[in-house]
Amino acid sequence: MKAYLRRSFYIITSLTILTGCNATRYLNQDQALVKNVKLEGIDPQYVETVYQYVQKDIRPNSRLNLALYNFFNTRNGKYRTDKVKKIGEAPNLLDSALVEISRKEIEKYLVTKGFFKAKVTADMQVKNKRANITFSAERGPMFRFRNYTYVIEDTTVRSLYARYRDSFTKIHAGKRYDRDSVMYEIESIYALMKRHGYYDYLRQNAHAEVDSNFFSSQVDVKLTISNPDKEPKHHVYTLDSSLVIISDSDGEKRGNPDISVVDSQHVFTDFSKRFNTKAISNYIFLEKGDIYNSDKNNLTNNRLYDLNIFKNLKISYEKINDSTHRLNPVIEAVPLKRMSNRIEGEYTFNSGRNGFNIGNTYTNRNLLGGAEQLDVKLRYGILYDSGIDGKAFASIFNRDLQLGVNLTIPRLLVPFGIPQSNRNGVPHTTFSTSLQIFDQRNAFRNRIFINSVTYDWTETKYKLHSLTPINFEYRRGSLDPAFRQSLEEQGYQLYILTNDRKYVSLGSQYSFTLNAVRLNNYENFVYLKTTNDLAGNSIGLLSQVLNLRKLNNGDRTIFGVSYLQYAKTELDLRYYRSLGGEKQMVARINPGFGYPYANSKLGLPFEKNFYAGGSNGIRSWQARTLGPGQYNRAVIKNDTTRRNLRNLDQLGEIKIEGNIEYRFKMVDNLFGAKLKGAVFTDYGNVWRLRENAANPGGTFKFDKFLNQMAIGAGMGLRFDLDYFVFRFDVGAKLRDPQFVDPVYGEDSPWVIRHFFDQKDFKARYKATNSPDPYRFVQYNFGIGMPF
Repeated sequence: MKAYLRRSFYIITSLTILTGCNATRYLNQDQALVKNVKLEGIDPQYVETVYQYVQKDIRPNSRLNLALYNFFNTRNGKYRTDKVKKIGEAPNLLDSALVEISRKEIEKYLVTKGFFKAKVTADMQVKNKRANITFSAERGPMFRFRNYTYVIEDTTVRSLYARYRDSFTKIHAGKRYDRDSVMYEIESIYALMKRHGYYDYLRQNAHAEVDSNFFSSQVDVKLTISNPDKEPKHHVYTLDSSLVIISDSDGEKRGNPDISVVDSQHVFTDFSKRFNTKAISNYIFLEKGDIYNSDKNNLTNNRLYDLNIFKNLKISYEKINDSTHRLNPVIEAVPLKRMSNRIEGEYTFNSGRNGFNIGNTYTNRNLLGGAEQLDVKLRYGILYDSGIDGKAFASIFNRDLQLGVNLTIPRLLVPFGIPQSNRNGVPHTTFSTSLQIFDQRNAFRNRIFINSVTYDWTETKYKLHSLTPINFEYRRGSLDPAFRQSLEEQGYQLYILTNDRKYVSLGSQYSFTLNAVRLNNYENFVYLKTTNDLAGNSIGLLSQVLNLRKLNNGDRTIFGVSYLQYAKTELDLRYYRSLGGEKQMVARINPGFGYPYANSKLGLPFEKNFYAGGSNGIRSWQARTLGPGQYNRAVIKNDTTRRNLRNLDQLGEIKIEGNIEYRFKMVDNLFGAKLKGAVFTDYGNVWRLRENAANPGGTFKFDKFLNQMAIGAGMGLRFDLDYFVFRFDVGAKLRDPQFVDPVYGEDSPWVIRHFFDQKDFKARYKATNSPDPYRFVQYNFGIGMPF
């Protein structure tokens, strides 16, 4: 670790020197690197926008971007003129012509914001090949709207405008003049006309005249909407039959197509010969006899894309050659390849334990011709333990194999009639089946079989619902006989009861998601997801009515197998705050609560509990190695039991987890990817709901849980390739709650104080917790963002 820190320190120091003291060494004597741009006299609300009018080539460089460019594009003390690599960012040099352009653009911008008399000056100071630029503004008086009038020749359009204007206008007497408000008026008129059948309407049919009175600082605006050339009025168009042309997946129209007509209005010409045209027509909202409406045009385009079967879509209109002003909508579609295969994975490592997960997903996007999607997923994961002697396969600590098959149908399949609304999104019915095989060396085996039916639908663009009315699970877990005997001898009966068992579960699940579509945007919003899981009530009622057999431990059974009864809920609440450009702050809180009762009063089984740590949670801890509470594994009586119980004993029915992450762009182009960075702090833990001897200090108590929070911090890199993000995070432990009640010495939970003097601390930990190593730093590789 010390060697790693030294290497990191050397790299950072070298880059700092390169971009600091030596940033100008490659410049000619008549060149100057722009180091600073100041904006003076600008209202704070406009500063960020005004800065965008400063020409990009005279803004200060990013230190890291410039360092990378200098590293790859200099030779013999000079910049290369040939074979220039597109890495990093070339130095931004002082250019008086660009300064003057920037000055004029800033001045023009202030005029558009109502400061008609604004004057901007520019000052340039150069010293030691470094330039500072200052733009100073004298804004003058603020101009305000006074009178607004409009002239519209077409009386029908005038009535339409008068009816809707109050719903969108931003032009009001006494309000500060803003050219954007005038342009918004013109754009809103364009949208209004396009929604009400005026297919031929053009933006240039409307124009505004602005008359400013320099003495009173007031502005009069006159809007005119003119008729089309050589026409007495604007014409409303109605729709006729829609023509849907589907090429093959290469975009070619080859051979004899399948031709069909749906509902006497949608004419399909399918060169791919793959589609159930009736199912596709459910997402075409361009109905014969309706007036042209741009909103329905966009809705059709969006829903056909949402089916996830087309890679290209184009909607155009053909005028029918008569005087009735009718249009034929023409939808041209290029389908995605029917079958695809995707491989993904992640790797996590630490000095003591490392492992990987690799997955393969086969997809058939149009299984039955109606945009049904079949996904077959295979995932395999291994965790190695360097403390286990032997070759590679002998050091495997646990392995996890998962196989799943999903069939997703783009409609709600229910045994009773319900209105099917496709306007806000494509509803789905998903039939799922999955099998999980988990083995932990000399300790635990788990087999889980799950079948479910799930309905997903959108209430609005931003509100998603998911209901699983039927979720059937069969699980068989077994402890290694020798390990089970060891647990019995040591009094760890809880682990035997909750893990060495088989059960069935029949329950329902419901989740609600808010603002998922905004996750890739740089804006201010709140994301929310709630997940609720209820199991066992219907089976429990049936068991009591029929007085079904009980096991020796008191559990009721169905078909001779114990069943689960529990309620579980989890909340994921995040606040995304844009900091300008590609900078963003994300704050997240992720609590969860599970309550076992009746037939499950002894507790939730292993896989139903919450755990802490991992690449998407508290990243300074490996998954399943934190908590519960202040539980310290030193209480386990021997090394063998401690090894075999690893990842099985640090779980709980209560979870509180949170993250604060600052995200920013570092490099625009690094070997074809955007390089982004993140700095984060994670906190939280899991707790047991009820007191038990197996996890001393692990029970949730209101007067203690805050003092049992783990805290980690770190930084990460994200390689953004547009179609996926490759992520690397490094997290360091700051506060470890297992030391709230020290088992040895006088250690406090603030383990960060031992970070630079680890030898003695780790030796004491090894003496009490062997074979568990203590690692201050955790590394995580993954695909996609952590949250």
